[in-house]
Amino acid sequence: MPEFTDPTEQSLWRPMRLLQHAMDDDIGRLYTERGIEGLKPSFVMELLRLHARGPMTITELAASVERTHSALSQKVAAMRKAGLVTTTTGDDARSKKVVLTPKAEEIVGRLAAEWRATEAVLADLEAEIPYPLSKVVGDVEKALARKSFHDRIAEKLEGDEAWR
Repeated sequence: MPEFTDPTEQSLWRPMRLLQHAMDDDIGRLYTERGIEGLKPSFVMELLRLHARGPMTITELAASVERTHSALSQKVAAMRKAGLVTTTTGDDARSKKVVLTPKAEEIVGRLAAEWRATEAVLADLEAEIPYPLSKVVGDVEKALARKSFHDRIAEKLEGDEAWR
C-alpha cells in the first residue's frame, strides 16, 4: 500500500483565512465590549446596505453585495435568528423582503462608524506593508481573468493519477 501524506499539512491559503478570522474576532470583540449581542462581523455589510437602501428582496440584497441567493438566504436566516432582520412577503408571493428590526436600526450608526474605522485601519496597514493586500487581490483577479481558477486546477489534475 502506498504511503499517504496529508496534503492539508501545507497550505498557502490557511494563513490568509486565519488572519481574516482573527481580524473578524477582533471586530466581534468590539461589538461585545459595546454590548451589541448576536451580531457577527459578516452581517454588517448587509445591515448597512438595508439601512441605506431600505427593504430589499433576498435576490436584490444578494446582487447588491455580490453573493449568491443561496448564501444570502442562509445569512438572512441567521440574522433573523439574531433578531436583526425580519422578512415580509414581497411584491409577489414567491419573494420575501428583508427588513431591519428596531434592534438593528438602533445599532446601525455604530456599525457604520466601525466600518469607517476598519477601512481606515486597513488603509493604515496597507501603508505599513511593502505590497498592499488590495494590490495582491487585484493582481490575482487579473491573472484569473486570463485563465480561471477552475481551468488552472483542472490542468494540474490532468497529470495526477489519483484524480483519474
